[in-house]
Amino acid sequence: MENAAIKFISQFITLSKEDEEILLKLNLVKEFKKGTNLLKEGELAKNCYLVLKGCIRSYYLVDGEEKITEFYTEHQPVTPVSYTTKKPSEYYLETLEDCILSLGTPASTKELIKQFPRIETVSLFISNQLLVNSQVSFDNYRNLSPEQRYFKLLETRQDLCNRVPQYMLASYLGIQPQSLSRIRRRIKENKV
Repeated sequence: MENAAIKFISQFITLSKEDEEILLKLNLVKEFKKGTNLLKEGELAKNCYLVLKGCIRSYYLVDGEEKITEFYTEHQPVTPVSYTTKKPSEYYLETLEDCILSLGTPASTKELIKQFPRIETVSLFISNQLLVNSQVSFDNYRNLSPEQRYFKLLETRQDLCNRVPQYMLASYLGIQPQSLSRIRRRIKENKV
């Protein structure tokens, strides 16, 4: 489990055995079972996350209906708005699969940087990646038709189509499950 964090960080910087030992001592990696609520509406977020293995979804409850806003999979950071603003969350975070996550808190991040200053390079990269991905996702949702959003999803995140139930994909795309079925059927008929 700990090796997943070391393997991820090693993509960006070379780690010595001492570096690996420091990371292991900090105990920043935990396992979560499928269906675990990491954050609920009204709670203050105590952690930010990096998905090492698994899938997380974020969603709002609107008139009792789930509105999915994002899926996070391997190597994607998850920084709840509440974590930054220190205000109660307006949405939920839930594991869709058994997950291995690296957890961060303000205190653990400070300690990590103190003991391992080179990690700031990785943190900066992850923060920039999060900002870019959020902006691209928002722009795609706002500017593309539902069918174009689905094509973009197939192009950029094909793995979700095999990992996430169709009704959740439909919610993420902002359409009804029946509409997604029709889009998929049209695509299949045009390929035949």
